[in-house]
Amino acid sequence: MDVDTRLLRVFAAVAHEGSLTRAAERLFVSQPALTKQVRQLENRLGVRLFERSRAGMTLTAAGRALSARAPGMLADWDAVLRETRGAASRAERVLRVGFLASAANEATPRIVNEFTRLHPGWRVDMRQASWSDPTAGLGSGDVDAALLRLPFPGQERLRVAELSSEPRWVALPSAHRLAGREEIAFRELWDEPFVAAPAETGLWRDHWLAVDEREGHPVRIGAVTDQPDDWLSAIANGYGVALAPESTTRFYARPGIVYRPVSGVSPSRIGVAWAPEDDGNPLVRDFVRCCRESD
Repeated sequence: MDVDTRLLRVFAAVAHEGSLTRAAERLFVSQPALTKQVRQLENRLGVRLFERSRAGMTLTAAGRALSARAPGMLADWDAVLRETRGAASRAERVLRVGFLASAANEATPRIVNEFTRLHPGWRVDMRQASWSDPTAGLGSGDVDAALLRLPFPGQERLRVAELSSEPRWVALPSAHRLAGREEIAFRELWDEPFVAAPAETGLWRDHWLAVDEREGHPVRIGAVTDQPDDWLSAIANGYGVALAPESTTRFYARPGIVYRPVSGVSPSRIGVAWAPEDDGNPLVRDFVRCCRESD
């Protein structure tokens, strides 16, 4: 009987968190999907792994036995994947870099050019991710490094170097009642519907809704999107407003949308992230150095 690693990761997350809700946030999946995967694993093994109650998920004897071994098995498999993908990248002379939206803004070409100057014959493969994966492929090991917006879920398990910051603005439909303002206080937007990232992105979604800066005021969600084009369309069509980095005004200008400065919210921070296992990788180390020196 074979059990794929995806189901083992689900099990390990639920066992660690003791809660389907927290495990779903950690894995960037919906809670119903997570519940289905736990049951699928139990059916394949023919044993019950958890006792479910209002208090959470408690491991059974079988679950405790699997929980003792699963992390080591997954760590070994992750090491095999990194070595395999790393060998392929070295053979192809490619550094895989994930990014979201506009990456490091205007600094991105300078970073790439400096890296390729240091490593002639190498290519940086920039891979754009959807907002449903705030680690841009780094969490799954699909990339060697990533240019990300901070904070993001799972950040504490990775190496992160902050590169720069910029103010958060608000994107509004051009016909919005506040569109003519030169600057808008965030408090004036509290009752507006917002265009949000998927719920399973947790901390990432909360940051772009500025949940911590609402003084407990509830958030209204007008639409959910995970791609820049869908996000822009939702705003232009009047489904809601959205916070965005100031650089969005340069990279994502379009008819039907206006951007305005917002007071009362913290700035957006850009960082480069990599896996702790790659601390000794000279290519990743040089890419990080190029990022840090790009300004």
